[in-house]
Amino acid sequence: MTTAREFSLAELAICAAAEAWRGAGEILAQGIGPLPRIAAGLAKLTFAPEIMLTDGEAYLVEDPVPLGAPRTERPSPSGWMPYRRVFSSVWSGRRHAMVTPVQMDRWAQANISALGDLQKPKVQLLGVRGFPGNSINHRNSMFIPNHSKRTFVEGEVDVVAAVGFGSNRWPGAKPYPVDIGIVVTNLCVMDFNGPDHAPRVVSLHPGVAFEEVQAATGFPLIAADPMAITPAPNEEQLSIIQRLDPKAMRANVIKGNPPGLRAA
Repeated sequence: MTTAREFSLAELAICAAAEAWRGAGEILAQGIGPLPRIAAGLAKLTFAPEIMLTDGEAYLVEDPVPLGAPRTERPSPSGWMPYRRVFSSVWSGRRHAMVTPVQMDRWAQANISALGDLQKPKVQLLGVRGFPGNSINHRNSMFIPNHSKRTFVEGEVDVVAAVGFGSNRWPGAKPYPVDIGIVVTNLCVMDFNGPDHAPRVVSLHPGVAFEEVQAATGFPLIAADPMAITPAPNEEQLSIIQRLDPKAMRANVIKGNPPGLRAA
């Protein structure tokens, strides 16, 4: 299906992020943050009806809850999802979350905790929260709204909140008990499926060159063969995105809310 109208970079990223749950099966899909949350809902309503979603509190829902919907306008729940059931899903590997770390490194290690020396950080953030357990128990994907060397750092992340493929963190343990899905940014879609879990650029967003992505990344990248162009949203996807985000919160995620197709 062809695109029926212009689309934003945020909408392009949502459609790319939804692909994280294609073929996932009956798992708990959780997008943390506006764009990942819309992406999970988009996947549920198009090609992955089997995934489970929550209302963000304690219930499972068959229809995704639109961003900003008041309690009175939320869909009827289809099941109870207290924390003990969430943890059961986590520990059994039946969860796939998409999160937004502040740093990632060449080994897919992620940081949401602090910037700088952990003993005296320049910036104190969330702490590690559930990242350590999540990173070894179930599949995780990432969304990065600003692809830069400040996020994709040259060395190791300042705080390893989510483990990856770093051999110093898993001495003698191969294959590593880590499952990384895709990494969607404002420039491209990446994964860590290159040789020895090397980071690869799987697709470039329209108008973006591989050299631009590499220049904005603190570690070497591999270009997938073939390396695709991220598909543009179609009319059905754009309509669902509007339904899931009627207040257009997505417009505030990527700086300046740029169009999905770059000007020549």
